[in-house]
Amino acid sequence: MAPLVQAAASSLKGADKKAADKKAEKAGTGKMTLCLHQNTSLGAGYRKSLEGWARAGIKQVELVSSMLDEFLKTEDLAAARRVVTDLGLTPVSCSPGLADFWNPHPGRAGLMDTFKRRCEQYVTFGITKIYNPATTTMKITRDDYKAGLDCIRETGEIAKQFGMTASIEFVRASTYMSNLATCVKQIHEAAHPNVRVLFDFYHFWSGPSKFEDMDLLQQGDVAHVHFQDVPDMPRELLDNTTRLIPGDGVTPIAKILKKLAEKGYAGPLSVELFLPEFQQGDPYEVATKIREKTTRVMHDAHVA
Repeated sequence: MAPLVQAAASSLKGADKKAADKKAEKAGTGKMTLCLHQNTSLGAGYRKSLEGWARAGIKQVELVSSMLDEFLKTEDLAAARRVVTDLGLTPVSCSPGLADFWNPHPGRAGLMDTFKRRCEQYVTFGITKIYNPATTTMKITRDDYKAGLDCIRETGEIAKQFGMTASIEFVRASTYMSNLATCVKQIHEAAHPNVRVLFDFYHFWSGPSKFEDMDLLQQGDVAHVHFQDVPDMPRELLDNTTRLIPGDGVTPIAKILKKLAEKGYAGPLSVELFLPEFQQGDPYEVATKIREKTTRVMHDAHVA
């Protein structure tokens, strides 16, 4: 082949590769939306947290059972739903907040009754995603992982009855599922279409997970995302109160968001914070600060 022809062919091949790479990158980039988790304004209560957030321009919210229960001491469920609809908010996820839920043990039957009741309650809000953390301090054996597959399937069947997807939130301090790799392995082996992964940035980056664990995810494995940052400090000292607004810490947020998009996630990024300055702060001011910072981070990562 003549040098000029060879150069032209090589250039064309390079251009084709760049176009293909760009097309693949675009196809793998899901659009994500900002959401606030009610734990972030826990001190304000059910109504006031949602009212303050709506004034700050928040559209999607994640409900917390303890706050809803407190509201229901003086109001009914229909009133709780009206608060959400009147404010133009969309509730996208919820949790019964049950410990020892995913690991097998004799007391699990009672937890399943509570889970079913919460599904009945939250489905009336139009919510289709419900999760539980893998929180436990029990001594776990290898056999518990095998028995845990039935726990996943049982949960999936209940969620399916209500048209919901249940998710497992791996928890860094759990003695059962503390990392993404274990969580993904359990879900894949259980193979129930109504149980997937809740990916929490704090538990992922501060715990024993590795970034390479994200390669274990299959398309659509992640049903929901909790969005936070962590400060530059020894990981052993990190706890719930050290969660920061995305962009204020050292987590490689853009890199993680890009990988989530490649794995097919396109949905809410629910900011869940526990610092007293957030939980006890004015919900409008807290939501405004979170919205400004987080929106910028999401745009920089090209997922908004």
